[in-house]
Amino acid sequence: MRSHHFAATIAAGAFALTAQAAIAQPLVSSDWLRSHLNDPKVVVLDLRPAAQYAAGHIPGAVGADYEKSGWRAVTQDGAGGALPPIDRISAVIGNFGVADDSHAVIVGDDFGAMARVYWTFKVLGHQAVSVLDGGWDGWRANPADKVATAPVQPRHVTFAAHYDPSIRAELSEVEKAVATGSETLVDARPPAQWNGTAKAPVVKTLGHLPGAVWVDQTEALQSGAKLKSKSDLKKLFAKVGDGKAVTYCNTGHLAATDWFVLSEVLNKQNTKMYDGSMSQWAADGSRPVVVETP
Repeated sequence: MRSHHFAATIAAGAFALTAQAAIAQPLVSSDWLRSHLNDPKVVVLDLRPAAQYAAGHIPGAVGADYEKSGWRAVTQDGAGGALPPIDRISAVIGNFGVADDSHAVIVGDDFGAMARVYWTFKVLGHQAVSVLDGGWDGWRANPADKVATAPVQPRHVTFAAHYDPSIRAELSEVEKAVATGSETLVDARPPAQWNGTAKAPVVKTLGHLPGAVWVDQTEALQSGAKLKSKSDLKKLFAKVGDGKAVTYCNTGHLAATDWFVLSEVLNKQNTKMYDGSMSQWAADGSRPVVVETP
């Protein structure tokens, strides 16, 4: 009898996890979040710098500073913002109070940062994650949305990652794509970096990946951290085509916006992000790059 009860408990837990994952939309509205703030399974992660978080945040939100909390890692092969080792990033997430059955809602003032953390949850196999549509500014735009200043101390929990490589492109795959054209490479950087007239300090070489197409991630945004309409995004990303695609930038930050649009908004499921990006690629001077000529 006890074994039957135990099996039923496990089945119920699995069902709850499946149900929660099923209702987690990529983007949630301020109205949705306001109605779920008292749900103990919803964990709001505020990616803004600590000083901004302290000045005012969504009630119950946990400060999870994007730049200083360990969301990304510098690696010996040159990558300036790679996915950290799985055990390390899992500990970061667990320390923010996100458990296996939590629904994480990502808030910030930079869509690239929000999309990158969203991608991190997805690549770790956690499906119950959403981005707050419009980010912090979207929350503040509604007078009904309250603001708190007292810091939230998260309850440290265990977060179990289930690594999913299907949305992550590593260096060997990108090398193959450059050599064979097997996947469309999508550059999300500003025009000067795409053209090769300027570069980010973390990247050693001017230029872009051979064969890449360019979709500046800022063109996907209405303003601040809010995406344009789905119809506008479909037109913007039409050049990517229907085949496999890999988004990249300098450190896997700006590329997260293009990945989010393609994969989560336009439902192009065969899209990956190259988190090593140009910082890793250009660390080896023998790898080819293209500089556009006027």
